[in-house]
Amino acid sequence: MLTVLVVALFLLGGVILWGQQTYTSEGPLETAICLRVERGSNMTRVSRDLEAQGAIASSAMFRIGAKYSEKTGDLKAGSFLIAPGSSMEEIIGQVTRSGASTCGTEIVYRVGVTRVTAEVRELDPATGTFAEKADFVLGGEGEVPAAYTEHRAEADTRYRIALAEGVTSWQIAQALKAMDVLSGEVAKVPDEGTLAPDSYEVSPGDDRAALLAEMQERQELRLNAAWESRAEGLPFETPGELLIFASIVEKETGQPEERPQVASVFVNRLNRGMRLQTDPTVIYGVTKGRGVLGRGLRQSELRRATPWNTYVIEGLPPTPIANPGKASLEAAANPAETDYLFFVADGTGGHAFAETLQQHNRNVAKWREIERQQQNN
Repeated sequence: MLTVLVVALFLLGGVILWGQQTYTSEGPLETAICLRVERGSNMTRVSRDLEAQGAIASSAMFRIGAKYSEKTGDLKAGSFLIAPGSSMEEIIGQVTRSGASTCGTEIVYRVGVTRVTAEVRELDPATGTFAEKADFVLGGEGEVPAAYTEHRAEADTRYRIALAEGVTSWQIAQALKAMDVLSGEVAKVPDEGTLAPDSYEVSPGDDRAALLAEMQERQELRLNAAWESRAEGLPFETPGELLIFASIVEKETGQPEERPQVASVFVNRLNRGMRLQTDPTVIYGVTKGRGVLGRGLRQSELRRATPWNTYVIEGLPPTPIANPGKASLEAAANPAETDYLFFVADGTGGHAFAETLQQHNRNVAKWREIERQQQNN
């Protein structure tokens, strides 16, 4: 009997060791999958689904591992991206940790300079790319797509708000008010330039004011970092002035690689006591950031004295004219070292830079010819 007991204990120990190795070792999954855990589901259903999709070798071993790790009751609803080779231990950690979905359907609200859109898309786990299911203008006149309504009702749908660089604080506040996924009021539009253009993960019911506070905190961190790393000799006395300057750089070019050159033009102008003479500041004086002008500037507007008309005032305007992104803050703090004083569109989406007025006038003439050709085509 003693011999039998020893052998039994030895075999039991071997089984336990094998079970531990199976539970923690690399799994059989070859291609990533999206595991959906319905609300009210249990480990039995999840283990069978995983086994059917080839993610685990044994549903029974999966359930035993969950039980002995005391995580059976911690199962969260959601959609979870299971990577190739994930062990049972890793999968159980994913489905019991936070409940934050990592795959499946995502609704992205894109706040742009000219419009706000809502995009419904779904992640293909095998390729890691998104397939668009619906895209519409938020608050537009068209019907809301059925895909949006259906997925808004699903508990595991993820939400993200993407702010484009160069949007104004008023535009952001108005966009947040139109998003039915959020709650709470926007008592006051944040100061211009203080919101960080970025991507923000949100959940249904999140407070609008709290989200704006997060945007402000992120922008403050970026501004402080840019100020601390700024080049010597810049014509700014405070981080606030750098923020104003960065917003002008942001609105003057859509080409990321041009930002340091554009910043150098305005720094050179400020250092020489020249007026900035930049159209985006004049436009802000007309619109106050409440939407898009939608037309060219009139000569009367270029001559009209407003605090933001840099054709009239000396130095910087009193406030930023938009919310600059991180790259524009960095370009403003560390502009390129050039002798440029002028720039004009070159017809390619970029700009032609010049050191002298004579060079600039030639560049302007080329641009006018390009404009004429475009109008005739």
